[in-house]
Amino acid sequence: MSKITAAITAVGAYVPEYVLTNEILETMVDTNDEWITTRTGIKERRILKDKGKGTSYLAIQAAKDLLKKSNTNPEDIDMVIMATATPDMPVAVTGVYVATQIGAVNAFSYDLVAACSSFLFGLSTAARYIESGKYKKVLLIGADKMSSIIDYEDRTTCIIFGDGAGAVLLEPNTDGLGVQDEILRTDGVGRPHLKIDAGGSILPASEETVANKQHYVFQDGRTVFKFAVSNMADVSARIMERNGLSGDDVQWLVPHQANKRIIDATANRMNLPEEKVMMNIHKYGNTTSATLPLCLHDYESLLKKGDNIIFAAFGGGFTWGALYLKWAYNGK
Repeated sequence: MSKITAAITAVGAYVPEYVLTNEILETMVDTNDEWITTRTGIKERRILKDKGKGTSYLAIQAAKDLLKKSNTNPEDIDMVIMATATPDMPVAVTGVYVATQIGAVNAFSYDLVAACSSFLFGLSTAARYIESGKYKKVLLIGADKMSSIIDYEDRTTCIIFGDGAGAVLLEPNTDGLGVQDEILRTDGVGRPHLKIDAGGSILPASEETVANKQHYVFQDGRTVFKFAVSNMADVSARIMERNGLSGDDVQWLVPHQANKRIIDATANRMNLPEEKVMMNIHKYGNTTSATLPLCLHDYESLLKKGDNIIFAAFGGGFTWGALYLKWAYNGK
């Protein structure tokens, strides 16, 4: 019997209509377009402004896009993994609601939380379910409404993040395509440097925590940048070395879209030219769990069956890793 691997067979995406440009941010906080662009590579980001709509709305739209494009019957989906750092609410699992709303009535679902590495870790998790032989169609969604946890008076964070969602369908493959290898890492030393202080079990919500703005993202940018540059580049280079790949062998790097300088450092370490690097940070900013699938969506038409692709991400906690995948179909 041929070895079963987990291949991506379809991609979908959704971003909100409202565009928050650097020029608009200039009217909100003490910053300017040149400063933001030179330090992050971001020109604009999408924001979900509709009242009463959360991360699940973004995820549902991305999933529906995938189902329509691939002509997939949602009742055939076995499992839905919801990669997110901004669930709709505590306790009630966002992925379960999403699965129900898209008609995946035969699927079980749960949320996977690993900050900006959530989708990458989700790829690894989905692959194991497919490789078991028990599951045939696993829908992995990466979605975040980052605007819900950002202080738009804090110029260190409000310039970075945006809202969006992307989804991929994973199915069994016996031709050697799909997920090949991975290196996943975590280190709790990162906990103080990228976090939200309140709202969890340590510091429940109160009048005081709200007044102190402790429900917004805090980021020690310098420390996070330092760790991200070294660790994301390191695992990306190591996974290539472990699989005997040179820069010529890799067709695409799909990097987490956190900062253009981090992406450039990773590509340089891998000896990859700019034209082999998926980049859309200028359009969307950092959409956390959605960055990797949004890249796949934007570049799907350029992908060819058999392409060697390296995914790389770094997130709060700290969490990071790289995953090697062979693409399973010609772009549409």
